[in-house]
This record gives sequence, C-alpha cells and structure tokens, in this order.
Amino acid sequence: MRIYLPATLPLVAELQKSGELGPPPLTAFAVTPSLREWYLDEDIEELEYAAFSEAARASLRLIDADLIAQPRRVVISADVPDQHITPHPELDRAVVRIGTAVPLDWLASVHVDSPDAAPDVAAAAQAVTAADLGDEDAQFAMDSAEGHELEWYGVQEIPEILS
Repeated sequence: MRIYLPATLPLVAELQKSGELGPPPLTAFAVTPSLREWYLDEDIEELEYAAFSEAARASLRLIDADLIAQPRRVVISADVPDQHITPHPELDRAVVRIGTAVPLDWLASVHVDSPDAAPDVAAAAQAVTAADLGDEDAQFAMDSAEGHELEWYGVQEIPEILS
C-alpha cells in the first residue's frame, strides 16, 4: 500500500544515516476504507492527494514540536506491504500505523517545500493547533502554507535535499 509519512528535514537526515524510518509504530496516512467512504470522488489520484495533504499538515505538527527543524514540510511516500499496516479511523479517516521500520528501499519519493515557502510554513506550524480548534486567523496561516506545492524528489536525491 502507498503510504505518506509526515517528516521534517532532521528526520530525513536520520533516514539517510540509518537507512530506515523508525522505530515502529509509525503514524502515516493512506487511502483507507474510511477515506474512500467519506470522500465523494472515487478517483484514486484525488484520494491519494487527500491522504498526502493530511501528511503535509501532520508535518507542520512535527515542525512545531522540533526546535531545530527548518520550516519546510516533508512528506515521504513509501510502498509498505499490507501486513505491516493497520488503519486507525478513530484517529482520522486516512491514519494508518506501520508496525515495522520502513527501509530506504520501500521509499518511492520525498516531497519537500521549497525554501521560499519557509515564512508561510513557520507561521502555519505555530498556528496548526489553533487551526485544528477552529481559529479562523490560524486557518488563514494554514491556507497560506498549503498554497505552496511540495516539490518532488527521487529517493536518490536525498543528499541534495539535505545540502
């Protein structure tokens, strides 16, 4: 199953160093039965984009919690064997837990904000909790960050992302 793992640049550096994301359990986002049921569009690309967008928002929470993380959202796409994935619809429609470390060879791509998105991402990271609670000003900060498309990188380009 294709999953989308929220991350930060320090987590990508650790991935490059260790060769895997872990330790388990890892929280990720995917096209789950609950997401399919809730989302009116049956188009798989739309469903994947919805799961990906949830991972990008979760990346903001990681940035907010990590004092050394640059304000650039990161989403790691990986293909994980189904036996390692457990949906958790009680947390959110697209949430899954991965019961194993995710090795580098399961990764499909890495998506990262461009440096010019940093001011909007920094503001959104500080506002994400308030936005989750319905604050309209905080939601405006979220919308500004979400207006930036994450750039696509192949797994072999991880050293370039980190430089």
